[in-house]
Amino acid sequence: MDENELSNKIIGAAIEVHKHLGPGLLESAYEECLCHELHLMGLSFERQKSLPVEYKGIKLDCGYRLDIVVEGKVVIEIKAIERLMPIHEAQVLTYLKLSGLKLGMLINFNQALIRDGIKRVVLGLRAPLKLVDDKQRIEPKGPNEE
Repeated sequence: MDENELSNKIIGAAIEVHKHLGPGLLESAYEECLCHELHLMGLSFERQKSLPVEYKGIKLDCGYRLDIVVEGKVVIEIKAIERLMPIHEAQVLTYLKLSGLKLGMLINFNQALIRDGIKRVVLGLRAPLKLVDDKQRIEPKGPNEE
């Protein structure tokens, strides 16, 4: 399963958790419930995974922890705050750089509508390209053409 398929499953799991709990709880409660949903979906994950910082060839344990890593491919950072800020996205980007992973999901459960609290953070992940040879031209269709 690729990162995009995983992100769809993760979003579904977050929606399920939010539907049952709503906003207003601690991050730890949402983490526990989200992990339960991931387990029910048959997805493997690691919780509170240590993330060392490499500095001048030495790995240093600086206390960074990834909330959840799904299938070894997607980092989930859980929040239960008033609103997401640019610093939260920067935090996930840093986690992606340090871990070598390409996709992060920033999920803020403290929203009336969970869709307003979900942000995909991408580092070097490309969408599949549709190749067309150079002899073909794709012309836009007019309003009455099918």
